[in-house]
Amino acid sequence: MGTDTMDETEFAELTERHRRELRVHCYRFLGSLDEAEDLVQETFLRAWRGRDQYAGRASVRAWLYKIATNACLDFLDRFVREIPAVDLPVASGSHLAPRPAASVPWLQPAPDDVLEAAVSRETVELAFLAAVQYLSPRQRAVLILRDVVGWSAKETATALETTPASVNSSLQRARAELREQLPSRRTEWRVESSGEERAVVSRYISAITEADDAAIAAVLRDDVRCSHQPGAGGHDGPAPTWYSGRATVLAGWAPVLHGPASMELRMLPVRANGGPAVATYLCHDGRFRAFGLNTLSIAGGQVAEVTTFVPAVFGAFGLPEVLET
Repeated sequence: MGTDTMDETEFAELTERHRRELRVHCYRFLGSLDEAEDLVQETFLRAWRGRDQYAGRASVRAWLYKIATNACLDFLDRFVREIPAVDLPVASGSHLAPRPAASVPWLQPAPDDVLEAAVSRETVELAFLAAVQYLSPRQRAVLILRDVVGWSAKETATALETTPASVNSSLQRARAELREQLPSRRTEWRVESSGEERAVVSRYISAITEADDAAIAAVLRDDVRCSHQPGAGGHDGPAPTWYSGRATVLAGWAPVLHGPASMELRMLPVRANGGPAVATYLCHDGRFRAFGLNTLSIAGGQVAEVTTFVPAVFGAFGLPEVLET
C-alpha cells in the first residue's frame, strides 16, 4: 500500500516510530527543545500533505529526515537569529570553548531521556549544540546530515537540492568553523566513571548548600568558568553573565551564599545532554522557588564549567517551579 492511499491512523503508525530521533535532529539544528518539537509537528504535517509524492524510492526514515531538514531551514530563514557579540577571553591553559554555551540566548538543555535516540552523545552535548549555532543554516544542514546522520554527499545534495561538490565545499567550511567554536581538549572530557562523576556532583551540592567556601574551592578547577543566560538566576541583561577563575567565581557567588542577601538553597541532581546537572531552588517567603538549571562540565575530578539556564527549562525535566517543604 502506498502512502497516498493510507488513512491517518496507518500513516501515524508508519511515521510515529521516528518521532524521537527527528526531535533530536531538529534540536541539533535549532538548539531549542521547544522549537524542535514544533518542527517535528511541522515535519509530520508536511509529510502527510506530500504523501502522494513519496514513491518508496527511499526509506520512510530518510524521507522524513529530508522533510525535517528543510522545515528547519525554512524556520531559520523566517526567524533570523544573531548571537550577541560578547568579548569572552578564555583563561590561559583553559580547555573550554572560546564562548560559553550561555552566549547562545535560545539554547536549551535537554533531559537525557529525550536524547536516547542520539547516534552519538557528543553530538548532543551543549558545547556541540552551541557551536553549531554559529554556522550558517546551510552549513548546519550539511554538517548534521553528513557527519551526524551519516549521509553521503550525493544523498545530502539530493535532500538540499544542490550538488555533491557544493556539499563538500560547505562541509569543509562548517568543520573549520566548528573547530574554532568547540573546546580545544574536548576529547579529554568525561574520563570519570559514573560513580566518580556522582561523587563530584555530591561534593558540589554539599559545598554550596552548606555555603562552605573551602569545600567549594576544592571542587572547582582553578580555571573554572561560570556563565548565566540572560534571565537566569536573576540576570536580565542583554548579554550573558560570565565569570572566569575560581576566585572570581567565589566572589560572584558570595552575595547568594553569605551576608544579608544570602538565601537557603536546595539542589536536585539531574541529567542533561549526556552530563550532570543540578536544579537549584532558592527559599523566598518560606517557599523554595526555581532559580536555575546548572549544567556541569567535569574534568579531572573537579567542576570545570557551570552554565545556568533559566527556570523556564524546568518543565522539560519534570521539575516543579516550587518545591514542597
